[in-house]
Amino acid sequence: MARYIGPKCSQCRYIGAKLMLKGAKCSSQRCPLERRSNVPPGGRSRMRRRISDRGLQLKEKQKVRFIYGVLEAQFRRFLAEAERLPGMTGDNMLILLERRLDNVVYRLGFGESRQQARQIVRHRHIRVNGRRVDVPSFLVKVGDEISWREQSAKTELYKVVAAQVQSRNVPVWLRLEEEQMRGVVVSLPTSEDMDSRLSGKAVVEYYSR
Repeated sequence: MARYIGPKCSQCRYIGAKLMLKGAKCSSQRCPLERRSNVPPGGRSRMRRRISDRGLQLKEKQKVRFIYGVLEAQFRRFLAEAERLPGMTGDNMLILLERRLDNVVYRLGFGESRQQARQIVRHRHIRVNGRRVDVPSFLVKVGDEISWREQSAKTELYKVVAAQVQSRNVPVWLRLEEEQMRGVVVSLPTSEDMDSRLSGKAVVEYYSR
């Protein structure tokens, strides 16, 4: 399955909620969901009919996929890995997704959106423990230090990020050292740290059929 390259706002309209896929645009009046919240992609009026339990589970699965920006095959691999870990499979899956390097870069405020954070990682701007890592799906662990390459600190992108990073809310399982523009994983995320809009249980139920 190829990566989706269409309008990100169509994904929000399909779900019927803001997924914050476009950064600052999602919080502005330019967000299409503000003007077309009742019209799904394709221009058709939203039909007033009850969505089945299966349909709700599918929509929940797609919501998680869209937010973290992973393909179906990648998503299934995360689910398979979550099943091998002790505890609730749904919670384990969300925790694994939260530990992705592109998500951590976004959570630290180094990217305006997860998509931009993914590009930052792929363009080799980020180091983990002093080593360059350009794989967005790299899973961080406790004690890892996430920083910018010295050469990347000379770019205009870095200057913009450094000027705005103080306004970001960093989750408790991460520590941001603003002066050094460096983040540290102080603990692994827990189920309490997950987005309350997401239901890992519904995702597991979708795949269990």
